[in-house]
Amino acid sequence: MPKPITLVEPKVEPNSALEKRTRRIFTAEYKLSIIRQADACKHGKLGELLRREKLYSSQLSEWRRELAKNGVESLGKSAPGPTPKKTFEQKRIEQLEKENKRLRRQIEIKDSCILLQKKVLDLLEDCEENVS
Repeated sequence: MPKPITLVEPKVEPNSALEKRTRRIFTAEYKLSIIRQADACKHGKLGELLRREKLYSSQLSEWRRELAKNGVESLGKSAPGPTPKKTFEQKRIEQLEKENKRLRRQIEIKDSCILLQKKVLDLLEDCEENVS
């Protein structure tokens, strides 16, 4: 005997907290306080601090490097991702040089065509003179 068909539509309510995750932003004061707390930690307590704050040891290492290299000012917000190898001006110069090279090549081809047309015209004129 077949099973009866039920027309129940399950409703799924999306969790708004999981909809869009954003990158956490740490202030310079927070970073400095974590570095100080990490320095004050006794042996074996650093992992507990990192777990409590939901941080990675690599973040702490990077913050320490930044602090040692440039001081407290460097702990401010930094742009995510690697730093670009070329500045905007350098990219623009390369783009213009490439376009310049392409246009010079076009001019060279057009000049060659004009020169060829002149030679053909001279040959035709010579042929007409010889025939006459």
